[in-house]
Amino acid sequence: MPVRMSESSRAGHGRGVGLGLAIVSAIAFGGSGVAAKPLIEAGLAPLHVVWLRVAGAALVMLPLAVRHRALLRTRPALLAGFGLLGVAGVQAFYFASISRIPVGVALLVEYLAPALVLGWVRFVQRRPVTPAAALGVVLAVGGLASVVEVWAGLRFDALGLLLALGAACCQVGYFVLSDQGSDSGEGAPDPLGVIAYGLLVGAAVLTVVSRPWNMDWSLLAGSTDMNGTPVAAFLLLSWIVLVATVIAYVTGVVSVRRLSPQVAGVVACLEAVIATVLAWFLLGERLAAPQIVGGVVVLAGAFIAQSSAPARTSLEPVASGGPEREPSARENAV
Repeated sequence: MPVRMSESSRAGHGRGVGLGLAIVSAIAFGGSGVAAKPLIEAGLAPLHVVWLRVAGAALVMLPLAVRHRALLRTRPALLAGFGLLGVAGVQAFYFASISRIPVGVALLVEYLAPALVLGWVRFVQRRPVTPAAALGVVLAVGGLASVVEVWAGLRFDALGLLLALGAACCQVGYFVLSDQGSDSGEGAPDPLGVIAYGLLVGAAVLTVVSRPWNMDWSLLAGSTDMNGTPVAAFLLLSWIVLVATVIAYVTGVVSVRRLSPQVAGVVACLEAVIATVLAWFLLGERLAAPQIVGGVVVLAGAFIAQSSAPARTSLEPVASGGPEREPSARENAV
């Protein structure tokens, strides 16, 4: 019995750490838009900002790519898939979609990803889905509809909606691929190596799409306006690269391995809430009452989904959190 209690305690601690990392990841990802918007308003094209973000992060993570170069031989498909879907795909599809449909609608469609993850778990992996997990997804998506005020600019554009759905599918790939090998113990691919090579692949793909050689590089040497306050463009870019990309991806991937793709996906819905709140404080974009209520509903959905995760030895459905996995030494180091 004492050993059993010890295992339960470790499982609860691991889930708590995973939840904390998922929240940090959502905060980091959520801060990207607030920093990117002044750069875009200063004259940089959205795709150029995305390329700077991914290429800069790939450069930062390059030493780790060299260190984990064995992954090129052992896990080439995982690295290519993570780079194409989890990095380049999400970014490219999202920015293409907002060129045709309102940002709020694009965000709502993209964050259908948690529901799609549940569909993947139920119909592809053929694992049962708990009612609590489904309820958490419904609440999170419904709350997001209020946060982004989807009704304010709703208009039908078939191609735009398909592009946003493409971003959602790529985000599913991000969560599913982040979890690959997590139950292999010490044989699991190092998450830092996967992220490093994913960013390199994403940077290569986005280079072809964004054509950075046409960018006005002089804009990065000047200052931008953030709600009336001048801020150096280089500082905003540094935040986007180091916090909104490197820290966001590292904490996000490790949180998926400690929780599960479906739970981490629901918690990731907080990104839209955080982005809206940061825009309120830093850019002067005020929140309406429905947005505040929607944010509370998203929080409730995330809490319900993550708190229903069964213990490792449980025979209950795993789609609400999956069996708790003992983190490897590498993940503990992260």
